[in-house]
Amino acid sequence: MVKFEIKSHDGPGRYGKLDGMESPVILKESDLNMAPDESSAYDIEREIAEWSVNETLKLAREYEDKDIAVIHGSKYIDLRVKCLKELEEMGYSGFIIANADDLLLHPRDLVDLIVELRRNMKSSSILIFPHAEAQFIPLLAYMGIDAFFDDIGEYYSYLNVLMSPTKNYDLKVYELYDLTREELEEYNKNTIDFVLREVREHMKNGSLRNLVEERSATSPQYASALRILDKEYADYLLEYSQLY
Repeated sequence: MVKFEIKSHDGPGRYGKLDGMESPVILKESDLNMAPDESSAYDIEREIAEWSVNETLKLAREYEDKDIAVIHGSKYIDLRVKCLKELEEMGYSGFIIANADDLLLHPRDLVDLIVELRRNMKSSSILIFPHAEAQFIPLLAYMGIDAFFDDIGEYYSYLNVLMSPTKNYDLKVYELYDLTREELEEYNKNTIDFVLREVREHMKNGSLRNLVEERSATSPQYASALRILDKEYADYLLEYSQLY
């Protein structure tokens, strides 16, 4: 079982200790005891999404190490919540959000899903968002994501793309550095590490919201997600806001 201790909130964002590490944290997928799952595409018919959820639950029920599982359900939030609740009943406490890359392109779905998952899950359970763009990490952490994978840095290194906290640079167009693929992979992983450190320090100082607003100009999807969060989920934000 994942051991997570909340030390403080900054909005819905949770600063704490995850298996002895400061969180929000970077996890290595290869180090996790992940239950097998049955994946499905994001924008598909409900019947296929239901099949994916049911098969994932079946596989998770047979898995011996009750630790980390994947939340499927495609674009259907009620199926995602159903998947989450049944996995929690089985004893899982860490949850990977499937189709994360698609969610980043659909701001409303992204916000609606994370808020509903967080509202319906135990406070001791953690949410893991794979393949997060560096500029999105402050917003995702602010909404309640506890952990990220850094494999996106490796992926972009194969595309010769350099990641910064605010923007990705195609090094064929922006000749910032002359790096080998291995050097670029390390650079990108360091970028993810820096952003997580940045987020944690802002959480400790109660200023994560400031960082979230600063990064809102980095992409139209990010700006839209923040507007939706503020307009439609003010109660969710205020529930965890510190009172002075």
